[in-house]
Amino acid sequence: MTPEDEQLLRARQKSRSLVMAVILGALVVLFFAITIAKIQAGHA
Repeated sequence: MTPEDEQLLRARQKSRSLVMAVILGALVVLFFAITIAKIQAGHA
């Protein structure tokens, strides 16, 4: 494997990791918002 190929592979891995981190963060925010909405609905 040439250094250029390895650099390209690392760049793809980094972009995939970034996308997965954004998706995971969005799910955390979504679950938090749903939980807060359920708590608010229970106290009404």
